[in-house]
Formats: sequence, structure tokens, C-alpha cells
Amino acid sequence: MLKSDSPFATRIDPTKDTLSREQIYFIRQAELEQWKRKTSKLRTRNVVTGLGIGALVLGIYGYTFYSVSQERIMDEIDEEAKRSRLSGPKTGAN
Repeated sequence: MLKSDSPFATRIDPTKDTLSREQIYFIRQAELEQWKRKTSKLRTRNVVTGLGIGALVLGIYGYTFYSVSQERIMDEIDEEAKRSRLSGPKTGAN
């Protein structure tokens, strides 16, 4: 058992030291509080990470729709140019 000079910071090993039920209960309560604090921080980080990934996915999805719609516009312009070439007067420049 490690002993500290400070009365409130004594380290104990629950597997080697004999502890009363009250001491074990207090240790479990302290561990539970620490676990709750850590999980709330992790939950916040997970939410922020999830929102970031979701925003990235939606951005890629939106850009894909935008680029596909631009391709349709370019296809329409190409079709219009082809029709005008076919229906226009034939000259040496065509």
C-alpha cells in the first residue's frame, strides 16, 4: 500500500487492502462520477464529429447533383449547336 503524507490523497489498492462496504461504495460512486464526466465530453466530441462528417457528405452529394445538372446544360447547348449547324446554310467555313 502506498502511503502519502497528505491525509486526503492516500492511494489504496482495492485488491490488496481490506476495505469496508462503505469505502467500496464510495470508490464506486467516485468512479461513476468520473465516468459520467468523461462520457459527456466524449458525447460532445462524437456529436461534433458526426455533424462534421454529415456536412461533408451532404456537401459532396450536393456538388454531385450540381455538376450533373451542369452536364445536362452542356449537353443541351451541344445539341442546340449541332441542330444549328445542320439547319444553317452551308458555306466554306462550315
